[in-house]
Amino acid sequence: MSSFSQKEVERRIERLRHEIGLHNYRYFVLNQPTISDDIYDKLMHELIELESQFPQLVSPVSPTQRKGAAPQKEFKLIKHSIPMLSLANAFSDEEMREFDARLKKLSELNQITYVAEPKFDGLAIELVYEKGQLVAGSTRGDGEFGEDVTPNLKTIQSIPLLLQSNLPVPEKLEVRGEVYMEINEFKKLNRLRASKEEPLFANPRNAAAGSLRQLDPKITATRQLHFFAYDIGQIVGASITSQEELLQALSKRGLRVYPLYRKCKTIEAALDYYRELQAKRDHLPYEIDGVVIKVNDFEIRLMVGEVSRSPRWAIAYKFPPRQTTTRIREIVIQVGRTGKLTPIAILDPVKLSGVTIQHATLHNQDEINKKDIRVGDWVLIQRAGDVIPEVVQPITERRDGSERLFAMPQQCPACGDQVMRLPEEVDFRCQNISCPARLKENIQHFASKGAADIDGLGEKWIVALMKAGLVQNIADLYRLRKEQLLNLERMGEKSAQNLIEAIEKSKTITLSRLLFGLGIRHVGTSLADLLATHFQDLNTVMQAQEVDLLAVPEVGPRVTESILNFFNDAKNRELISQMLSLGVNITHQQPDTLKPGVAGKSFVFTGTLQSLSRTEAETLLKSAGARIGASVSRKTDYLVAGAEAGSKLDKAKEFGIQILFEEEFLKLIKH
Repeated sequence: MSSFSQKEVERRIERLRHEIGLHNYRYFVLNQPTISDDIYDKLMHELIELESQFPQLVSPVSPTQRKGAAPQKEFKLIKHSIPMLSLANAFSDEEMREFDARLKKLSELNQITYVAEPKFDGLAIELVYEKGQLVAGSTRGDGEFGEDVTPNLKTIQSIPLLLQSNLPVPEKLEVRGEVYMEINEFKKLNRLRASKEEPLFANPRNAAAGSLRQLDPKITATRQLHFFAYDIGQIVGASITSQEELLQALSKRGLRVYPLYRKCKTIEAALDYYRELQAKRDHLPYEIDGVVIKVNDFEIRLMVGEVSRSPRWAIAYKFPPRQTTTRIREIVIQVGRTGKLTPIAILDPVKLSGVTIQHATLHNQDEINKKDIRVGDWVLIQRAGDVIPEVVQPITERRDGSERLFAMPQQCPACGDQVMRLPEEVDFRCQNISCPARLKENIQHFASKGAADIDGLGEKWIVALMKAGLVQNIADLYRLRKEQLLNLERMGEKSAQNLIEAIEKSKTITLSRLLFGLGIRHVGTSLADLLATHFQDLNTVMQAQEVDLLAVPEVGPRVTESILNFFNDAKNRELISQMLSLGVNITHQQPDTLKPGVAGKSFVFTGTLQSLSRTEAETLLKSAGARIGASVSRKTDYLVAGAEAGSKLDKAKEFGIQILFEEEFLKLIKH
């Protein structure tokens, strides 16, 4: 190619990109390939060669750039220009008919036309196109803010980097849809993870979410993810008047939509579609868990509006959970990160929703007693939410007298420590923070950014340290030596040195971060801050009595009981003693300047502030000596209310708490 002029090379590169983009559209969107794989591979190879010879001509929207960008340190947040609302659910034909009647009453129309589409069981995302080029992509998040996963989304072949240019494209177009993993790809991924002794994904949805949220896009690129578009957010430079027109417009511009959606002139026609899709469900290559039924006409949508965080004009009609019968062979105990003991039924293996089920959650002792479930029972099981297996009820008529009652153990099966049940709670818990069953998750929590912030100590290295017998509790982190780390598989000199330095740096820690990092039940970041501000010293917290703890704003009887149980456990006190003897130095961050009218006051936030983030606002308050609460109580002094304020606002009004809107809050804190 060196004999060609740069202009000729540019033209050839543009031609190749256009051709490959067109073939990607035909293959991944239309499922109608027009060339063989080897011809496609030759076109791609030529493009790669040209771009390697002329790197100045590489474009971010080139098909060659789908392999994945450099790893990210963390996900940034993107604000959706129009909130991504969640859908209300229906579970019966009668509820659907009520939905139809409600809309007719609101719109004063005798007939409403709907569009019915599958409800995909994946991860909702938003793609932002400007002048036809993909510029950003994010997860749904909380509906207002999502995580920026643009580099990861660019690796998905069914997401066009450029919209088809054979039709006019809007100046700006926000496309919404679902990222999912097909069932066969999910099974293949889990087989690969099993061969590497890595944790398995529970279902295709979790696999898709985990794959899309990788900090390294190159990992996402190795996973076979797919995309269906079904909605839009903001659109500039074009207008669309119906759902049917929307789906057709998206498809023509290169976006993949479900081809068998249906326009339904009545709700009964939509119910027929629901039953047809339910019958096809087991034969689809991906998971769906219902049908979404939407008003077709956008003008009618505007008339009926929204309620709370859901549109009135759309509803998800969920498929019923699939059920089957099997027998409980044994009931074992699973211990979670917070020490919660969960009874798990070991079942005779049985197929359910295409998955072999061998165990199911029994939730807690109260649930077992309520349902009268016994070891040896024949039981009806279902996949709750179509995912998590659970026991619905025993089949008592099949009992033969050999069944046994079950009772929760008095000692933790993993460490032998005393098991406790707090007042007004259904769960039994192990209070030992060093319990082997809790250790991996506890160390992850302790090393997290909000706690000790040990950079580089992720799940992989925690597991490796535990397998090597180097870490049996949190204090053991401070005993680690570089030469020990170098014996770990794939741990290099630089990584070992960085980890040792990060652990050493974490020895200096504020009291609030330590209290949060210890993983005390109910003690999150806000409550840890309040405890640190009130007691100032770790020993004082450890020696606090019930009356002392109840004097702390936001601390009620349940939290008090949890804190007392934690520090009354001898193993937890010994762990803290070891950490201090190994050089952990606890500091207390004093406010920069005590501000009259702010210092000592309790603030709670609700909604979204426009001029600064929640974190920035809380930092300003803390530096002025204020306390930050997580929930509204009668001890709250101020509620700061931003846009889209939630139920906290109603509660504050009920309690007569002073409400500060953003302008008033800024005036208070900055003057």
